[in-house]
Amino acid sequence: MSVIIVFLLVIAGFAGWWLSHQRLMTKPWLEQGMAGDFVALDRSALPTAKIGLGVFLAVVGCLFALFTSAYFMRMELSDWRALPVPRLLWLNTGVLVLSSVALQCASVAARRGQIENVRLGLATAGLTALAFLIGQITAWRELTADGYFLTSNPANSFFYLITGMHGLHIVGGLVGLGRTSAGAWNGARPERLRLSVELCAMYWHFLLFIWLAIFALLAGWAATFIDICRQLLT
Repeated sequence: MSVIIVFLLVIAGFAGWWLSHQRLMTKPWLEQGMAGDFVALDRSALPTAKIGLGVFLAVVGCLFALFTSAYFMRMELSDWRALPVPRLLWLNTGVLVLSSVALQCASVAARRGQIENVRLGLATAGLTALAFLIGQITAWRELTADGYFLTSNPANSFFYLITGMHGLHIVGGLVGLGRTSAGAWNGARPERLRLSVELCAMYWHFLLFIWLAIFALLAGWAATFIDICRQLLT
């Protein structure tokens, strides 16, 4: 239960930080200037697509928080045998970081109207995301080759379940990234393209955060952190 609370607090912190930058607390009746300027600003400050994506990511965060809580509860039973974390996951993590950085660069380029840099960033993000998925499948094959099958142990089942769910969300992100890339190459309107790239970057940064939390969980660092917090609170 404490794991869920900590995870939800982190998600709430990110959501609060993001919403604080969306002019939700502005008072337009106290602003000075042309009324049309503030109407346009308020309409563009918080697009409906960003609100929808934010809600979706909050739901996804709760889903992985439940997985994490179940992981911690299940590992306390006597039949739990933690499997070794493949070294390839370190490389996969670096690749996903690069993918997220590429999308951030594409987002900055979209705001500046640099279409060539947008295309480069989108292509880099897509290729590195595919490399991440291939690396995850390779890590699975290495584990099964060493005898760590899905049904051999509860720890194995959780490993494949959590990493598989994260991989499915990456695949879903690639669909959206493909549509955005098609718009970048087919001459989409700058405003629409900018929003699409920002949504992709927002989704990718979130998946990177989720993966870092998963990696810490599977490597045992999260359990150590929770134990330290419990000792400090007792």
